[in-house]
Amino acid sequence: MRNWLFAILLLSLAFVGRAQSAKDKEEILTTLNRQVSDWNNGDINSFMSGYWESDSLMFVGKTGVTYGYKSTYEGYMKRYPDRVTMGKLEFTFINFSFPGPGVAFIVGKFHLTRPEKGDLEGYYTLTWKKIKDKWVIICDHTSG
Repeated sequence: MRNWLFAILLLSLAFVGRAQSAKDKEEILTTLNRQVSDWNNGDINSFMSGYWESDSLMFVGKTGVTYGYKSTYEGYMKRYPDRVTMGKLEFTFINFSFPGPGVAFIVGKFHLTRPEKGDLEGYYTLTWKKIKDKWVIICDHTSG
């Protein structure tokens, strides 16, 4: 009888964990889809709301590592000064996992359609953390 109760408890915990992961995944994907919309509307300020507003935020790109929310924002503004340079963004999700409690990891591909500047595409890895009940990107490694 005791083993049976233990088995039910373990199954219940596993179900709750999966349900929580599904809810968390939905929240993260909602943020990413909103970021695409923000980008395509030329709103980098709103696009940045998916990132951790901290000096510890890391953005890794072809020029190296940028630390901090403000520096990351300024980097986007420098690289994408206008709508023509920004183009139209599309994300493709390749892998989505939760390596630990309150942490998510995404691998994906981005594509910028830019008829006047030439298209740009590459891959990204995003590390997310749930901070104060909100999922935010704490590390973005983008190639392209």
